[in-house]
Amino acid sequence: MSVETQLDTAILNVATLIATITADPKPNYTVDNQKVDWGDYLEILTNKLSILQKARQLAGGPFQRATRMISR
Repeated sequence: MSVETQLDTAILNVATLIATITADPKPNYTVDNQKVDWGDYLEILTNKLSILQKARQLAGGPFQRATRMISR
């Protein structure tokens, strides 16, 4: 599996999590002295998505457009 394909899969997975969280927001809570903060989790996922998208763009490599000019 290519790096680009792996990054595309990761982007899709994170975007799906973000969509799920925002479609059905949950309250923050504490269980056995462990805090679950959905807002923080959403922020982490959003940052991760941004990083993955930048990595995907870079994985495509730099491109240059070659042009030819004719002078007469």
